[in-house]
Formats: sequence, structure tokens, C-alpha cells
Amino acid sequence: MKKPSFFFHLFSKTIAFTVRLILRSRYKILVQGSDVFTKNSPAFILPNHQALIDPVILVSHIYRFSTVTPVMSEKYFDIPVAKTFFRRLGAVRVSDLENGSRDTQVLKVITRSAIKGFKRGQNIILYPSGQIAGQGFEKIYNKKSAYHIVNKLPEDVQVIGVRITGLWGSMWSKARTGKSPDFFMQLLKGLFLVLANLIFFLPKRTVTIEFADLTSSAKSIAEQGQKPFNSFLEEFYNLRGEEAALFLKHFFYL
Repeated sequence: MKKPSFFFHLFSKTIAFTVRLILRSRYKILVQGSDVFTKNSPAFILPNHQALIDPVILVSHIYRFSTVTPVMSEKYFDIPVAKTFFRRLGAVRVSDLENGSRDTQVLKVITRSAIKGFKRGQNIILYPSGQIAGQGFEKIYNKKSAYHIVNKLPEDVQVIGVRITGLWGSMWSKARTGKSPDFFMQLLKGLFLVLANLIFFLPKRTVTIEFADLTSSAKSIAEQGQKPFNSFLEEFYNLRGEEAALFLKHFFYL
């Protein structure tokens, strides 16, 4: 994992800004707790995962305040053309997380890469569940990556929890079919919907992103073991209980 150059950093900021402009056509995004990025220390960012689109929304908004290096599935990392960008960004490539548990070697690679990144002052983002939610609340099950990394965090690293709400029921979630949608088919569908609604009139979905500094509690509970740590994260993500699916209309004239 290499730290991106200054010029690549500016390029990434420009892309993030462009993505935020595009997202405005469909989403009203509310951000709370962004002051966690004012501390001059690297951060380990742990979000819940409601839908395939939430990494795009979240990362583009983190770039308003800071920078971030993602741990990401090979099926997205290996996309032609985008692969070069992800490499320059320093992204950590891992096996397809939706296949379930990963062997010890993969865990070691993720942990080692993350720790190296923290020592370079980078912020690392990892989804503890490793897959999008199959219900209106977050379940981490027996996933180990977040727990292993928190147990080995350098002293100066913050642990930032991210609670994302509003995407359960979107076409990017499992709410309609119970299955993970195809990212590229949904992307094409999204572009069609923007045009079909004359760009400016697409009904908007409200999405809330809440950042919280969990450093002290996360490090303390991680010492108790993997199960208490995963339960701690689930309680944070599911603070308001199960979220009802919102199936928002796709055309303003219907």
C-alpha cells in the first residue's frame, strides 16, 4: 500500500466532487459528526453496509473533509481502467467478501496492509460485515477483519464508526429480491432514470451519514474478544432498531 502523490490526491478530490454532483440528482445526503476528521491522526473507518451504492456515497463525502484508502472486493478492484486508479489510490484488494469467511492468510494481508497505511498517516475504510445487509439492520456474524485490525492499532489511530440510513429499499439494496443487485446493471438503470426524469426531477431519497468517534470503547471491547466486539459494532449500527424498507418511486410523473 503506497501513499498517493500530491497530484493524485488532487485528482481524487476532483473525482469525488464530480461524483457528489451526480449523486445530487437522486439523493439528499445529510452528514452529521464530520468534526471527527479535525483530529490530526489517521483513522480506521467502519461503516455499516445497506446497499451497493453506499461506498460511493460515503467515500465521495469523506473527501470533503479528508482522504481515505479503501479495502475492497476483487470484483470491483479488478474492473478494467478503474483498476489503475485503485492501485494508485493504495486500495487493498481482497477476495470476494460475500463468499463468507476468509482464511488466515487473507486476514494477515488485510491487517498488515492497514497497519502500514496507518503508519503513513492514511485513513483506512473497511466494512466489518463484508457484504450488503440482507435485512433492515446490520449483522456482522463471524467476520474477523475489523476485530483483528483494532487489536493491532497503533496508539494514535482513531476508530470512527459510520451509521448510514435511508438506503434500505433502494434498487441498490437486497430489499426487493433478497439478492445482491448487479452493480453495473443498476448503474445503467440509474443513468436511464436520470434522463427519463429530465435530469432535475428524479424523486430524491434522503440518506443520512453519521460519524462517531468510537476509539476508546472499540479498543477496550476488542480486548474482550471477537464476539463482544462484533456485537458492539452491531449495537452502534442498529441504534434505532430495524429500518423499514422505503421503495421510492422512480419517475416524478407517476
